[in-house]
Amino acid sequence: MAYKIKFGTDGWRGHIAEDYTFANVRRAAQGFAEYLLAQGKKDEWVIVGHDKRFRSEDFARAAAEVLAGNGLRVWLTNGPTPTPVISYAVVAQKAVGAINITASHNPPSDNGFKVRDEHGGAIDPQGLKDIEARIPESESAVRRADFAAAQAEGRIRFFDAAPAYIEHIQTLIDLQPIKDAGLTVMVDAMWGNGAGWFPRLLAGGQTRVLEIHNQRNPIFPEMKRPEPIRPNVDAGLRATVENGADILLINDGDADRVGFGDENGEFIDQLRAYGLLAYYLLEIRGERGPIVKTLSTTTMLNKLGRLYDVPVYETGVGFKYVAPKMLEVDALIGGEESGGYAFRGNVPERDGILAGLYMLDFMVKTGKKPTQLLEELFARVGGAHYYKRIDTPFSGDKQEKIDRILSANPQTIGGLRVTELITIDGYQFRLEDGGWLLIRFSGTEPILRVYCETTHADKVDAILEDGLKIAGLR
Repeated sequence: MAYKIKFGTDGWRGHIAEDYTFANVRRAAQGFAEYLLAQGKKDEWVIVGHDKRFRSEDFARAAAEVLAGNGLRVWLTNGPTPTPVISYAVVAQKAVGAINITASHNPPSDNGFKVRDEHGGAIDPQGLKDIEARIPESESAVRRADFAAAQAEGRIRFFDAAPAYIEHIQTLIDLQPIKDAGLTVMVDAMWGNGAGWFPRLLAGGQTRVLEIHNQRNPIFPEMKRPEPIRPNVDAGLRATVENGADILLINDGDADRVGFGDENGEFIDQLRAYGLLAYYLLEIRGERGPIVKTLSTTTMLNKLGRLYDVPVYETGVGFKYVAPKMLEVDALIGGEESGGYAFRGNVPERDGILAGLYMLDFMVKTGKKPTQLLEELFARVGGAHYYKRIDTPFSGDKQEKIDRILSANPQTIGGLRVTELITIDGYQFRLEDGGWLLIRFSGTEPILRVYCETTHADKVDAILEDGLKIAGLR
């Protein structure tokens, strides 16, 4: 029985040499090629890029061979390239889509296969199902070209995606005031594709950019995985204090996500970060437009929506839901709990580089430190909001867990009255203070996630403990 390739929240991911093999990468590329050909895209260009994981460049070459073997043309990045830069290259090169070899924030044992549409954004769930259905059961059904021959014929071409992206970024934000501000910016590149980007973009002024974890090291020392959450960010937080930095910017392994640390070396969680970025666009830049959020992110956005009279749309978890909704409503900003944020004027894709620049611009335009910006945000949304997440490896009967959750019918959680159960994606119990508890199976790993947000700092752990009981994990 052939290994079944399934596309989760953001593409297909697997364990290197176990299920993530060259044969299976070629099968996935064949499915994507046939998906494009069915749309009449023969002889059109496709972007192929990769991250710094083990043999990612070789998996990218294998995918390029398959696309070329199916009558498509390939722009192949000339080195590890951030996911948002690959996504923008789709637009800049007038391509019809992209394959990105990356497992993003997964552990070092993994690699992945992301696909993007002609807008550079995530392909919607129906499109992913279509690609899955076209993946052949055997590598023997894969059509592939010889790499050297395809390159000689001009069907595969190496290119540098950076210049077009940098030119584009400078239409969205004036970098000179940030360069001239004299900030000390600490950057944790998490051994990934974001290394070198902030120093390059902010060079030539009074602002200093200091980087750590900026070499290639696929085992990701000093962290469990290149994901911008604690405890993975602790080394960066310590370096922020040691160097007297004004802020810490943290990119995940492929730089589509971002995390932040304040001037005191305290982590700013992803929900607060999303609130800050939305507030910056609405208040400081004076922009208006819909906000798109997954149900696992902050209710501060709903409050900002009411304050600034802009609509807020909630989706399932993952940019395969966020990106199509952003395009549909011409959203100002879209984002999710994992630290991925997308912006109008850019491609409908998470961009950890642009998000970092916007946060720096927020500081420069207001003259405030991150702690002061949070105080200002909380003053607008009725006080501090507290968030926490627990990830638990999952095995056994998934349906049994689902049945248990649905039959629980709790009247209170963490001492707060339950007002509603939402089942858009997972099981979200809305609470009387406007907060929530969410129980959800990961779309990329065998993990059950339990998350909460509340305005009561003293109830966070009690809410999560009740969530674990409801899920049968206690």
